[in-house]
Amino acid sequence: MQKFKTVVIGGGAAGIVAAISAKRKGESVAICDRMARIGKKILASGNGRCNLLNEKLDESFYNPPARGLVRSIFEKFGKEDALSFFKELGLETYSEDGRIFPRTNQSSSVLKVLEMELNRLSVSIELNYEVNRVSYSQGLFTVTSKGGKTIECEKLIVAGGGKSYPALGSDGSCYKLAANMGHKIIEPVPAAVPIVLKDRLCHLLQGQKITARVKAIINQKTACESFGDLLLTNYGLSGTAILDVSEEISVAINRQKTSDVLISIDMVPFMDRAALRSEISKRIKNNWKPEDLLTGILPNKFYFVFESKDLSIDAEKIVNSVKGRLFKVVETKRWNEADFTSGGIDTKYVKEGTLESTVVKGLYFAGEILDVCGKRGGYNLAWAWASGYVAGSAR
Repeated sequence: MQKFKTVVIGGGAAGIVAAISAKRKGESVAICDRMARIGKKILASGNGRCNLLNEKLDESFYNPPARGLVRSIFEKFGKEDALSFFKELGLETYSEDGRIFPRTNQSSSVLKVLEMELNRLSVSIELNYEVNRVSYSQGLFTVTSKGGKTIECEKLIVAGGGKSYPALGSDGSCYKLAANMGHKIIEPVPAAVPIVLKDRLCHLLQGQKITARVKAIINQKTACESFGDLLLTNYGLSGTAILDVSEEISVAINRQKTSDVLISIDMVPFMDRAALRSEISKRIKNNWKPEDLLTGILPNKFYFVFESKDLSIDAEKIVNSVKGRLFKVVETKRWNEADFTSGGIDTKYVKEGTLESTVVKGLYFAGEILDVCGKRGGYNLAWAWASGYVAGSAR
């Protein structure tokens, strides 16, 4: 049986930094990962660019129940600490609209410098090591793989990730390990995920992309809203504006089993209702063809927003068809198309400032396995770096 001071389950962003942090203290450290190589999800992040973190980094960009915990971790490893960490590894960065990227614009550069540091520190890496059991006795953890291998350690950091993009390594299997050791799991649901509708307009306008203002209306109340790109698809809606309201929608539909979920879309956010009504009225008065009434305001195909049988409709009806138009949400796309996971280990089961379990001494959690979900823009990777570093350095 191999023995280490610290074992990290999961070789993703949080797990790698946790291993580096622990090893820098002089501990013997091993990473156990179920994949044939570590860091595959890092390679896919930010569409291959790896949005490392954000210039504006605080707890307000995370789900409300997690904010106290997030604040306590960022106080120990915040934006400047993360930038210094990567600078020391040799990675140059730059900021674009507040989002921070590697200067190379390649996520492979991020993984490379992390792997170089793991190699320099001689961190042991156990690949294809799928953990299916963890036992704890007399201050020691025994980590057993499906293949029957065992590793013993005094400190265990579980950083196995959530459930998004399971092909890249995080399939949710570590939730069971945590639950078996007495931790409550908030049901994981997909976040930053496209929305499925059954609406004629989506089919007619599939492939069309506009800038829109979007509101998620859950149980007849506005839950959240966003502004950005809207992409109409054959199955429903995607684009940044949709991804930014999808967590609340996913929680309502997938976790709370709510059916009363609507999306309100303002397709012409650059004009208020009065200005748009005035412009459409002028066009009607000047005998514009019905199919041309939105020309120059929306892409040409958008005459589909009003039914052909309503070719004689007035300006008010046209305004209503493009501003605050309601769509009934059927469901969300699933894990293979979700950027993040909402849910995981209840943050009440970990200590602020250290991420140690309140149930088992010497057990720590880091990254997406916890019920910590940030907004798009580098917030989830920022949490991975920070939580990994803090968990790894904690005693």
